Amino acid sequence: MEKFIEHTLLKQDATEKELIDLFEDAKKYNFLGVCINPCYVKFAKDYLKDSNVKIVTVIGFPLGANKTDVKVFETEQAILDGADEIDMVINVTWLKDKKYDFIVNEIKKIKEAAKNHNLKVILETDLLTKEEIKKACELCIQGGADFVKTSTGFVKNGVGAKPEDVKLMFDTVSPYGLKVKASGGIRDKETAQKMIDAGAVRLGTSSGVKIING
Repeated sequence: MEKFIEHTLLKQDATEKELIDLFEDAKKYNFLGVCINPCYVKFAKDYLKDSNVKIVTVIGFPLGANKTDVKVFETEQAILDGADEIDMVINVTWLKDKKYDFIVNEIKKIKEAAKNHNLKVILETDLLTKEEIKKACELCIQGGADFVKTSTGFVKNGVGAKPEDVKLMFDTVSPYGLKVKASGGIRDKETAQKMIDAGAVRLGTSSGVKIING
């Protein structure tokens, strides 16, 4: 299961020591990657240079409401700093208002900025109906994303990833070659396995060590 896990630390009061602990855990437990805020990408790149741990960062996080040009700049800078993968937050307002062309255009521009690096689009499923989740997945296909992702984990009173949402996302995108990342509320091995069984090939969690240790 360790190769499903992106060991995550995105809280705004994270200290440098906590980041180093995250990196050391990722190396010790052979996690696939770490997911961190953009200002720490270069620090992570230097610290993890002799490991196989991927560096994942977030764009437009956590609200997704930045202007597209700002998200593109964030992405370009993250790649320059050494990010291996990009997790961008969709503009949920545009989705609710059915501004679908805006969303597809934004995904295309960010994917272009990410170049050959994986682009994951965070849908924020706690805020969406099943129909909106399916539509968002279809827009991600059109935009050329590599993954769809459930959640930021920052929605107040949100559940985060749910197996039924992961299954819906998987069923929608997998015929087109996209993959699913489950994130938010995954704190134990049982929940992690449910997400994998539903179709997720990545798990974003701050509880990676706990999950591996059962």
